[in-house]
Amino acid sequence: MKYKTCVSIGETNPKKLKTSLKKALEKSDIAEVRFDYLKKSDIPIVLEDIKKNLSRCVCTLRPKSEGGLFIGKEDERKSILRLLAEYNPFLLDVEFNTIQKDKKLVRYLKKTKCRILVSWHDFKKTPSDSQLKNKFNKMRKFSNMVKIVTVAKNVSDASRLLSLYSIRSESKIVAFCMGDPGKFSRILCLHLGSPFTYVSLGKAIAPGQFSVDEIKSLQS
Repeated sequence: MKYKTCVSIGETNPKKLKTSLKKALEKSDIAEVRFDYLKKSDIPIVLEDIKKNLSRCVCTLRPKSEGGLFIGKEDERKSILRLLAEYNPFLLDVEFNTIQKDKKLVRYLKKTKCRILVSWHDFKKTPSDSQLKNKFNKMRKFSNMVKIVTVAKNVSDASRLLSLYSIRSESKIVAFCMGDPGKFSRILCLHLGSPFTYVSLGKAIAPGQFSVDEIKSLQS
């Protein structure tokens, strides 16, 4: 099978971001642009600079509380999310904890017709089967693209998370584990139905992440 990859790009410099994005899209189907790595004042400039490529980009603006680098006020972050939605990227990653609390934001995003990837991360553990399924069922009410990522402390944690792919649903699931014990889930998820897996251009920006070249070597 042809593995679908999404290269995560975390650059603080707009010029470096543009260069990395070009390299990423030469090697990968899509790329994730981590806008939380940028200065807030640079975001509108970068959006204009890369707008021709946004149809192949997952746009992410992760707050510090969710493992990201954005440290501004939440209202400010939501304003930037609305701006990102207006550029109509391939997907706009919005945290479940954000979207479930703000009906005004949900209405606005629906109005833009931007495709949403609703995401949830557990940076400490992998919850129980019932907790995972309950979380997924709540998340899919907001989008037909759901991302659930947890930390695996052992192989059984990763296997438990991957069991989400057995749920019959119209929603597509991107689910895998961070950390070395769950590293295999980043590949196995593709065989179970994930539309893509996250990779790096070189150095991993998330625990256990493969590089795009490593993934491609598995195809040869």
